Amino acid sequence: MSEVYAARRTRLRERCNTGGSAAALVSRPANVRYLAGAAPRDAVLLLGRTEDLLVCAGPPGDPSAPGRLDEALRVQVLPSPGGDPAVAAAGLAAAQGADSLAVEEHHLTVARHRAVRAVAPRLRPADLGCAVEQLRVVKDEEEISCLRIGAEIADQALGELLESILVGRTERHLALELERRLVDHGADGPAFPTSVAAGPHAGRRGHRPTDRRVEEGDFLSVCLGAAYRGYRCEIGRTFVIGTSPADWQIELYDLVFAAQRAGRESLVPGASCRDVDRAARQVLDSAGYAEGLPATMGHGVGLENDEDPQLTPAAMGKLDACVPVTVEPGVHLPGRGGVRIDDTLVVRPEADGGPELLTITTKELLAL
Repeated sequence: MSEVYAARRTRLRERCNTGGSAAALVSRPANVRYLAGAAPRDAVLLLGRTEDLLVCAGPPGDPSAPGRLDEALRVQVLPSPGGDPAVAAAGLAAAQGADSLAVEEHHLTVARHRAVRAVAPRLRPADLGCAVEQLRVVKDEEEISCLRIGAEIADQALGELLESILVGRTERHLALELERRLVDHGADGPAFPTSVAAGPHAGRRGHRPTDRRVEEGDFLSVCLGAAYRGYRCEIGRTFVIGTSPADWQIELYDLVFAAQRAGRESLVPGASCRDVDRAARQVLDSAGYAEGLPATMGHGVGLENDEDPQLTPAAMGKLDACVPVTVEPGVHLPGRGGVRIDDTLVVRPEADGGPELLTITTKELLAL
């Protein structure tokens, strides 16, 4: 993997050089992880003029940091506790003879940015912008493999839960059980706080579990994800509890399923991000649910759960092959509940079989 990380750093360095910067300071943890293999707490990465360095406040052997540090990368540990690795890295860049330093202004606080400027006043400042995030959008097959394994873990955890008795249990208890099962099956942990929503809560995006108990006749919507080697996937499903679904539940479920299918089928290389959103959104709009729809019908996943590209009405740009995204339409009816269906897929050309579905738990409306 050292060659992979070195190649990523080379691509970033080329961007920096094109922009006129001799050195770059990467401080956002997910970006450090992408370029260095791991991101120990508070560590920053310096792409220096003569040498790349991982600058840490303490020894980098953090067992909670996912990934494995690139062995070819030299580590610089600060000599005294309490120091700021970003400030130290700026000093090291100046010592290497750099005349400019690009930093992630969207991540550094104003105070840290000032401290960086103060320690190396002769370095011409520049904004690295979201250059690393842009490099991260298209995944290599090793990254996709991690997402695939994470999806398998999430499918396993959800499948086991569906085989248990659900009536009478609280949303909070079910969410905790799902997160325990994720870890039991090999996940680093949950990719994000697990959402379990029953009855009138069902279908809400990002619902935080409560002590509301599951009752017969409820819609139950579940959204969870597994983090595996730092990579995060996502799955969401909706079920009916304890009885055959009512007519309104079948109608609403079929509508959201049709919207989700339309979004999935539009995932082809070259497709506009806004067109994918539109494909799913139009199905719900035409049925009279334009109001209250979520701002996005999906988003990219990877080292972070919500990353570029964004599938929104105003999104710019087009999809490339090997870009993993979610497609997650939903409708919530206040006081009644609703439906949300969420999958993680990888954009693939038709010659390779079209979009690769990573989360394979059935989307049939089950009565549990």
